[in-house]
Amino acid sequence: MPTASTPTHCPYCALQCGMALSPLPAGGVEVVERPDFPVNRGALCGKGRTAPAVLSSGVRLTTPLVRSGGSLVPAGWEEALDRIAGEFARVRAAHGADALGVFGGGGLTNEKAYALGKFARVVLGTSQIDYNGRFCMSSAAAAGIKAFGLDRGLPFPMADIPRTGCVILVGSNPAETMPPALRFFDELRENGGTLIVVDPRRTRTAEHADLHLAPRPGTDLALALGLLHLIVAEGRVDEEYVRERTTGWEDARAAAMAHWPEYVERITGVSVPQLRQAVRLFCEPGAAMVLTARGPEQQSKGTDTVGAWINLCLATGRAGRPFSGYGCLTGQGNGQGGREHGQKADQLPGYRKLDDPAARRHVAGVWGVDPDSLPGPGRSAYELLDALGSDVRSLLLMGSNPVVSAPRAAHVEKRIRSLDFLAVCDVVLSETAALADVVLPVTQWAEETGTTTSLEGRVLLRRRALTAPDGVRSDLEVLHGLAARLGVEKGFPTNPEEVFEELRRASAGGIADYSGISYRRLAEGAGEGVFWPCPADPADPEATEATSELTEPVDGGAGRRERGTPRLFLDRFATEDGRARFVPVSHRPAAEEPDEDYPVLLTTGRVVAQYQSGAQTRRVDELNAAAPGPFVELHPRLAARLGAAEGDALAVVSRRGRAVAPARITPGIRPDTVFMPFHWPGEGRANSLTNPALDPTSRMPEFKVCAVRVEKAAGTD
Repeated sequence: MPTASTPTHCPYCALQCGMALSPLPAGGVEVVERPDFPVNRGALCGKGRTAPAVLSSGVRLTTPLVRSGGSLVPAGWEEALDRIAGEFARVRAAHGADALGVFGGGGLTNEKAYALGKFARVVLGTSQIDYNGRFCMSSAAAAGIKAFGLDRGLPFPMADIPRTGCVILVGSNPAETMPPALRFFDELRENGGTLIVVDPRRTRTAEHADLHLAPRPGTDLALALGLLHLIVAEGRVDEEYVRERTTGWEDARAAAMAHWPEYVERITGVSVPQLRQAVRLFCEPGAAMVLTARGPEQQSKGTDTVGAWINLCLATGRAGRPFSGYGCLTGQGNGQGGREHGQKADQLPGYRKLDDPAARRHVAGVWGVDPDSLPGPGRSAYELLDALGSDVRSLLLMGSNPVVSAPRAAHVEKRIRSLDFLAVCDVVLSETAALADVVLPVTQWAEETGTTTSLEGRVLLRRRALTAPDGVRSDLEVLHGLAARLGVEKGFPTNPEEVFEELRRASAGGIADYSGISYRRLAEGAGEGVFWPCPADPADPEATEATSELTEPVDGGAGRRERGTPRLFLDRFATEDGRARFVPVSHRPAAEEPDEDYPVLLTTGRVVAQYQSGAQTRRVDELNAAAPGPFVELHPRLAARLGAAEGDALAVVSRRGRAVAPARITPGIRPDTVFMPFHWPGEGRANSLTNPALDPTSRMPEFKVCAVRVEKAAGTD
């Protein structure tokens, strides 16, 4: 074990907060603050502070498990890998390569996401690969590509937020999902700026806002269109900007003008005076931003909804100007990098499209294979899960727990149980791993080196701080061992830096160009990372002062140029003509609206002490004490109609399932809406209820709105 503190980054959300790990005399490590890292400046939430608790051998897996006689029993690594390779070879021979599936995760490092995508396409020859990041920010990605030609969560650093004049924060609750980020919004207000929060609940974040808009779930699209209507009607359009830097305005304008304020008020429940106040606060400063998160994105019209908010930025001249623009607050730790390098169904490394012949030639050349041997695009995440046990007979799963996290979770669990064979690589025995035929114990963040890409597009180096327990291997070692057993002896190194060097070559010339980034460069500059795109300088392959047509330097307050490309679009957008695209959109209902049988709306989300499916955080005593289990949040008026008191067991029922949890009564939620966090399995599993209706572009399921009925659970007085 190292004797000095090791600078690294938190394993949880996309802030990727800087921290250091210091060895303890009795073994293990403790978290030490790193005030020098600009994103969190030393601050950490409870999840970050307690992250080493999951490193304990009493919590995590330390030996492979194989199913024998209906139970998982310990096994050796060679036996476990042989069994996986043998089953995959058998299924491929009997049913073809596309009968093999691969499901990845937004928490995998860039190296592991890259290697997993390569493994699926080169070793297995399957098109059936996707990852759980499809459930997180794919609608924002699709809308960003349509409008700007490029998707990077934030096209500017978080440090720009306090320097703008107004932020509209749509469907995001950073006070609970990424607490260290809240200081940027508080500093915005301290500097004289304003914060508008759009959320059907009065969250902890909304408590910090100057204006809280509480629309009916599923109506964010109408809200954005109503605001754009008022911007046009009040003469607040930046006509010169629209003329010089955009295309498609007339069609987008016509669509918005069909959404007059009173009509939008009826749809959303947001009053006309509030709409007018929001327009005034957003348009009066010289700079402003719109930031979205899962609220507007996890809808069957999520791409159009985000597009409407982007149109708002474009019409007012906010995108591609200093301290202004549209951004997405990416959720998972490597949700950004995870969607850039090949584990998505339609992508190759560098954010290249799998159906682009030039992209196939480039990547195939790096991989040393025939471009024609690469399979085409496969199924999106939910569609892949829905096909398990029928078209897809065997599955390799890394870094995900869909039994808890997928929509219509009971159905997904049934599909997983129907597989011929399931292999899971995980740190703990998650609810999904417990169903597997083989479970492989793999290293955690502190036990391996690798890169992640934060919500800012900042590529960061996580460093190994301690040695993994005996019996644990890295995901890269797993892929290396399986590839060799399946006949591919070379091309899957176990050294993460060697994998990253290949990733650099594969990404070169792509949208997400990492070719100018290296481990050495990432370790320099106080470990602040490098923003992509960062193409290599022909004179210096490791140069990070990359120039880009999409950006120009902006003083970030430190009097120096930041490394890579911290700010996009200041000169031109990433489209062929350099102009941003308005996309005309119109409001439409959610896929499932309330009716007589299911009269209430359900929305879901997170709480501060738990993370995603809870597979790791539910194993930390301190976090469980703060958030011990699920609950149903409802308004006092709805509680009165049900005759429910605080803590009563409530059953929430949708067309897909039933969940039971204690009542939490608060006036901070709409009377027509209930909220459940989605971190828990069992009878309180919120995703037993959610609707898998998919956005036609992003293939994002509609987690954030479905019709339910609420009733007191049997046995409740």
